[in-house]
Amino acid sequence: MSKIKVTKCDIEGLYVIEPTVFTDNRGFFMETYNKKDFEDAGLGMDFVQDNQSKSVKGVLRGLHFQKKHPQGKLVRVIRGSVFDVAVDIRKGSPTYGKWYGTILSEENKKMFYISEGFAHGFLVLSEEAEFTYKCTDFYHPEDEDGIAWNDPDIAIDWPKIEKEIILSEKDKNRKAFKDM
Repeated sequence: MSKIKVTKCDIEGLYVIEPTVFTDNRGFFMETYNKKDFEDAGLGMDFVQDNQSKSVKGVLRGLHFQKKHPQGKLVRVIRGSVFDVAVDIRKGSPTYGKWYGTILSEENKKMFYISEGFAHGFLVLSEEAEFTYKCTDFYHPEDEDGIAWNDPDIAIDWPKIEKEIILSEKDKNRKAFKDM
């Protein structure tokens, strides 16, 4: 019996995953990844790298992808909350240019699996957030690219926060989706 609930999103290749959480007076326990449970749920990816970031409220990381070495990512928040987004950049896909977003938080303990062929980003909603992700390919800095977070053709409905968006220098200069 699988210990995870997998919900397919409206865009093929995106999944919201809810682990079974065991709580008692000491706190909680959950498996964040079990290869057999994922395979039983039809998710047979192979992870090669784990990453973690910490960001303050208003930080927007994304929308990132790798061109020749696309990465599938299993993402989750271990502290705080974020609005996490994936944009379909698979040419020929019926949902090319469409996006899906979900809130990930330490409270809901949800995970989001983003298959290869998507741009990915997130906006920090809490005062701070720690974000972890498992990747199906290694990071290749020379292969990295991105799309402007506020591209009007994609039109992501980012949550409103009482703070100015904080971007990296690279993310301030990302190109439009139509120019990819």
